[in-house]
Amino acid sequence: MKKVNRLNIRVYGLLVNERKEVLLSKEKIGDIHFTKFPGGGLELGEGIRDCLIREFQEEVSISVDVLSHFYTTDFFLQSAFRETDQLVSIYYKVTTTDALESIRLDEFDIMNDGRLEQQQFVWIPLLQLEESMVTFPIDKVVVNLLRENS
Repeated sequence: MKKVNRLNIRVYGLLVNERKEVLLSKEKIGDIHFTKFPGGGLELGEGIRDCLIREFQEEVSISVDVLSHFYTTDFFLQSAFRETDQLVSIYYKVTTTDALESIRLDEFDIMNDGRLEQQQFVWIPLLQLEESMVTFPIDKVVVNLLRENS
């Protein structure tokens, strides 16, 4: 394990529709495939809620209202992408007044920091949501908490 020398704050939204389905993001960066909740990295000079609103606008192309804090990482977690980063992930329940039908469910390409990435959004019924459906350890914790609180 390399020495951790940077803190990386990530912010994610838990969007549940009227059919009690939660939105997940399937992504591919280079050769790495993963499934996670929508969201991303906090930028310097940005508030946590503002980050989440920006990430949903950029990734999902919808406006969200941040409802309530759901969970924050409470254990050490090293980044899967940069070994020198310690991650702190913050999850919020979110809602939207935008038409959920406008969320793009087919796979599409995006440019991120000059890299070509692929992304696809999927709705998963909360009652069928399982740890194995998400990639990262912190998301597995959140899946279990969501199931307990559904």
